[in-house]
Amino acid sequence: MKLIHTITELRKVLGQHHSPAFVPTMGNLHDGHLALVRQAKTLGDVTVASIFVNRLQFGPNEDFDTYPRTFEADCTKLENAGCDVLFAPKEQELYPEPQTFKVLPPPELADILEGHFRPGFFTGVCTVVMKLFQAVQPAHAVFGMKDYQQQMVLRRMVQQFNMPVAMHTGATLRANDGLALSSRNGYLSETERAEAVQLHQALQGLAHATKAALQRGELNSHILQGLEAQSMAKLNERGWQTDYLTVRRRHDLQAPKFSTETDEALVVLGASRLGKTRLIDNLEF
Repeated sequence: MKLIHTITELRKVLGQHHSPAFVPTMGNLHDGHLALVRQAKTLGDVTVASIFVNRLQFGPNEDFDTYPRTFEADCTKLENAGCDVLFAPKEQELYPEPQTFKVLPPPELADILEGHFRPGFFTGVCTVVMKLFQAVQPAHAVFGMKDYQQQMVLRRMVQQFNMPVAMHTGATLRANDGLALSSRNGYLSETERAEAVQLHQALQGLAHATKAALQRGELNSHILQGLEAQSMAKLNERGWQTDYLTVRRRHDLQAPKFSTETDEALVVLGASRLGKTRLIDNLEF
């Protein structure tokens, strides 16, 4: 595996290839990231990963400074997964001057859910991914399903800018008890780790209740809001601080219409804080 720190060197190495497949990460890698790398290996003629903790997508009171940085272990994991090139730029390399030009995603998609609770998050994500795409110039890019809204925002960005990148989504990997693998799981204490599976179980419960009401022909916006509120209350009674547990349409993340003439594909999404750790998850149904 080649370790590269500058855009100039990266372009020189990748210039020998026709279809790079790219997996951007912020490091502190787990098996979910490595599954994306293995997926990328089936797509292009060279597999590229990046490690860069992007300051732009962290809010002023978030964990940029304390975000786990495990570079040496990450390099070993990537090499074992078959990664060909690791691009690990310093902040000065990717942002040599203040980033006054930014990619502003549409508010109807980027200011809801995660964007509502983390203002500016998707602007930071889109801006850094745009810069990374310009550096790597991939033919393929792979993102994880766990970040459901993020991969939707990025797909729309690629589409609207006519970028020659095929976007691929990798399935969420889970621990045996159902907890979605996440770099932030490392923040959890032993007691919190045992409790953390309750977020996934809350999503399952809300999905089941929604499907049951749909099958009975009883579901409308008012009933759904009640089911969502009940799910949040049950989780919060266990000591969580929940931002949202909600059912949305898969194609645009807006609330379902419940028209008798449509059969909309749905997804339940959740974000909640357990102790100091904020976890997110989702479940299509």
